[in-house]
Amino acid sequence: MAFKTLLTVTGPDHADDDLRLATGLCEELNAHLSVLVLLMAAPPSGGEYAAVVSPAWLAEREAEMEMLKRRASAVSKLLSESRVSADLATDYPEQSWADEVIGRRARYADLTIVGPEMLASHLLKEKVVAGGLFSSGKPILLVPQGARPTLKPKRVLVAWDAGLEATRAVRESLDMLSGADEVRVVMIDPVEDERHHGDEPGADVAAYLARHGVKVTVERLPSADHSIADVLRQHAVDTGAELMVMGGYGHSRLRERIFGGVTKSMIEDPGLPILMAR
Repeated sequence: MAFKTLLTVTGPDHADDDLRLATGLCEELNAHLSVLVLLMAAPPSGGEYAAVVSPAWLAEREAEMEMLKRRASAVSKLLSESRVSADLATDYPEQSWADEVIGRRARYADLTIVGPEMLASHLLKEKVVAGGLFSSGKPILLVPQGARPTLKPKRVLVAWDAGLEATRAVRESLDMLSGADEVRVVMIDPVEDERHHGDEPGADVAAYLARHGVKVTVERLPSADHSIADVLRQHAVDTGAELMVMGGYGHSRLRERIFGGVTKSMIEDPGLPILMAR
């Protein structure tokens, strides 16, 4: 699909690098930029009763709301000086439902941009990724430090495991894939049976993409005792890919958090811009 609205989330202690990155992507596509300035409310110490009777906690909330107001004002000024159309919203949710707040906002965008500043944060990053992937039905774009992202890439690597999540990622990125000069569908240790990749792994997805005008090649790689994430990142470097497209959280979030997984590894260390969908 075409990306007409991009969302980015910023916190009160962030600089403007992610905003400028998102603005540049909007300029590239002539898209609209939606910005959410969000601060998670400090939880009361001592429980709800303490929150009612604690002047210190009330003062802390007032200070946080003032921080949120100042950040929103600074973002509004930056947006007024840019050449893209934009809207701005603020929110001050409790930590426990921040991802739902972000997800609801992301439903009205085509893509959520998670830039280097957000990736370097901890808790807010988790909320943005979870909200974008689990509560919006839309993809996210991870952009690591030092990357030069584009939504008109010439060389794309599609990490294909024949799962529903990868299928969604491919569908969401079809416009980009059809405009690329080279799209590599990469499978790591593909299983040849009808419940996985079929008799000829990669053939079905390649035919599907070719019908959309995608210049596609299929590559089957062995993991050779390396993690799938490491193999994908290294192959992206070796082939000069500007973007990776992949599904996110084929396993449960809890399993990935405890045991690790491709999604968790890629979020922690993308290596290159990654469009991820679920």
